[in-house]
Amino acid sequence: MTLKDSDFKPVALQDRDLFQRHYLAFPQQHSDNTFVNMVCWNHYAHYRFAFEQDCIVLSSTIDGKTRFRPPIGPRDPELLAEVMELSARSDDPHPLVILDPGSWEWISELYPGLELHPERDYFDYVYLASELAELPGKKFQTIRHQLNQFQRQCSPEAMPVNADCMDEVREFLEKWCEWKDCDSEPILANEREAVFFAIDHFQSLQLSGLAIRAEGQIGALSVFERLNESTALVHFEKGLPDCKGIYRAINAETARYLAPDYVYINRESDMGVEGLREAKTRYHPHHLVEVHLVKRDDLERLVL
Repeated sequence: MTLKDSDFKPVALQDRDLFQRHYLAFPQQHSDNTFVNMVCWNHYAHYRFAFEQDCIVLSSTIDGKTRFRPPIGPRDPELLAEVMELSARSDDPHPLVILDPGSWEWISELYPGLELHPERDYFDYVYLASELAELPGKKFQTIRHQLNQFQRQCSPEAMPVNADCMDEVREFLEKWCEWKDCDSEPILANEREAVFFAIDHFQSLQLSGLAIRAEGQIGALSVFERLNESTALVHFEKGLPDCKGIYRAINAETARYLAPDYVYINRESDMGVEGLREAKTRYHPHHLVEVHLVKRDDLERLVL
């Protein structure tokens, strides 16, 4: 075995160009492997990577337990076997995470007896950009009604996020965290750190964003980027409760901004949060990007 734990190093801001070049050649489908996701959430998931045989191999460590991803790059069965062996030695009960359909098919062909377990909580929701922008037909009738009500009552103004409004954006996020009581829930506390990292490094991460000012102040924010040629990825979408319907508005404005350039919009997973799952389902996703896990016991039997 040549791939070792010592071959991995933390994902850091200075690695952006390497990931950008690599992902242009090997486009990603799921949000979790994106460079922005990794650096923004590194305080929580401790992402690391190794560059081997023209492939990027990723790992993440949460609560002391490490999971690995299949190699991203040219198909190399020997390197995949090394990643699987490294995974089998992890303390995590599900140490191999498969995030894209291509890897799922490849591994299923190479190891037809290996059982892959779907992890529904982390399926990404992908929508037709044109549908989110236009909200056509009967299935979006309720959302259109709420959006029209918001437009009448709150006199909103949409604007791009840039250097001129960053202080106002930070002030909005502080209000959002105060409303959500971010310090009371670990997931919200971690998300607070992630979104502030994104704002503090907005330009160097090549992010884009929109804000909605309602009744004189920012009431909603979205932060997004290109995921691949056909898909935009919305990393963060936040709103305050002052104006009912403002989440509908930021969703629609973001879609209108992105629809001319992208077929799809990926709005990430629901993390198993019931209310979030209901909200994402209500917008009728075009498809889900599935996540599959492999049990350590199965890997041990196969490669050790």
